[in-house]
Amino acid sequence: MVNIGIIGAGRIGKVHLQSITYHVKNAVVKAVADPFMNEETEAFIKGMGVEKVTKDYKEILADPDIDAVMVCSSTDTHSSISVEAINAGKHVFCEKPVDHSIEKIQAVADALKGKNLKFQVGFNRRFDHDFAAIRRAVDAGRIGQPHIVKITSRDPEPPNPAYIKVSGGMFLDMTIHDFDMATFLVDSDVEEVYVQSAVLVDPAIGEQGDVDTAIITMKMTNGALCVIDNSRRAAYGYDQRAEVFGSKGMVATSNDTLSTAIIADENGVTGEKPLFFFLERYMQSFTEEVCQFVDAIENDKDVPVGIHAGMQSVKIGLAAKKSVAEHRPVKLSEIQ
Repeated sequence: MVNIGIIGAGRIGKVHLQSITYHVKNAVVKAVADPFMNEETEAFIKGMGVEKVTKDYKEILADPDIDAVMVCSSTDTHSSISVEAINAGKHVFCEKPVDHSIEKIQAVADALKGKNLKFQVGFNRRFDHDFAAIRRAVDAGRIGQPHIVKITSRDPEPPNPAYIKVSGGMFLDMTIHDFDMATFLVDSDVEEVYVQSAVLVDPAIGEQGDVDTAIITMKMTNGALCVIDNSRRAAYGYDQRAEVFGSKGMVATSNDTLSTAIIADENGVTGEKPLFFFLERYMQSFTEEVCQFVDAIENDKDVPVGIHAGMQSVKIGLAAKKSVAEHRPVKLSEIQ
């Protein structure tokens, strides 16, 4: 049994608490810490059977009974808390991104050197049933050598423009999942990035110095080409699709819907809209990623998403931002 402490009791911290409590057999949440803990949140956490609730995450790091910590705090604290946890001898599951700074991500990588500790980054979409099926088909050689990757990722509604100030912008808070997905689907890093972008959804997002609509093209190190299209608002729901085309064929997935029912009548043929909220779409994947993290700890396996993936996704995001600013393709080797 792996004893876990969760640092951060916001939305994602609560998602992991519920997931572990109800679905992860070989783990138990022993403590939750959040500097903004209030009575309502504390009651929710204790209602889930958690023994210790605190405002000071250092109490979790000092607890010898805690085997692993989940860093679900604000993004600007991910790397520093991760380093502290590693130095305290804890296995770490860190929500994405590890940091917006390459230097701070490298500090986490350096802290891990020489230590037999697991460090997993929370790119949950790798564990989604649809996208995992694409990767299995690629690994099995069903489509031959990958030539083209297409990823569509459109949110149902844009965030509050104030969120942009702290999120790092679209490429580091939204598209970062798609950058990781591209590398995952064809098991390859990225060599070069080029972006065409616009502000078409909300002028206030542009006023924050960000974009809300983008077409991203990437050259992968294995030679494949990738196209990602993003929008902050899809009127019909959460649009999440992917395709890999190769020398022997193609594998693609469509959106998850509430049902597969199709209605045909005198007005036409209609079906369900895509699921609206990311938790509806990806809840299963949040459980699966933690199951594999726990399995890596218990059986001394490599984690499925390590610090390299955490570093690569941020480098791609920074290259995308540089491409927008300088109106040119940017090689990842330029991002130091």
